[in-house]
Amino acid sequence: MTLVRQGSPGQGLRSSEPEAGRLELDAYLPYRLSVASNAVSGLIARAYQDRFGLTVPQWRLICVLAEDGDLTQGQIVARTVMDKVAISRAAQGLLGRDLVRRAAHHADGRSHVLTLSPQGARLYAEIAPMALAYEQALIAGLSPGEVEHLKRLLLALQAAATALAQTA
Repeated sequence: MTLVRQGSPGQGLRSSEPEAGRLELDAYLPYRLSVASNAVSGLIARAYQDRFGLTVPQWRLICVLAEDGDLTQGQIVARTVMDKVAISRAAQGLLGRDLVRRAAHHADGRSHVLTLSPQGARLYAEIAPMALAYEQALIAGLSPGEVEHLKRLLLALQAAATALAQTA
């Protein structure tokens, strides 16, 4: 049994027997993951943008530096699996607001190390509890076991996507 859209957009999903070889977007897992990710990111991004003037890439960069300490942009790209252009733009915006600092890399003159500034650390400390509250609100209808299962499934899907990308 698959899910197909009923009528016009916004009317919800209904069950139907699948047609062999037919792609049904609402039942297509990559689409469902993208829609869910966009909905969650959009919700949280509005809060970051409205209250703190941050984009999602800027917030992720701040989080990574708060968690991992000083990193190069290449290390941030690897850690977040975000595009290097998005990381570069986020870093430029944060540098302009003195939320991060940039220094020459001690071993690679072509690379720079980004560090969270004291202002950036204070902003992180203010936003992190709000981010955790959003997470709690999003998972409120799930049991702790379901949350852990979901996290394991998402990690497995990420690993499978990474492996497929390496063979493509």
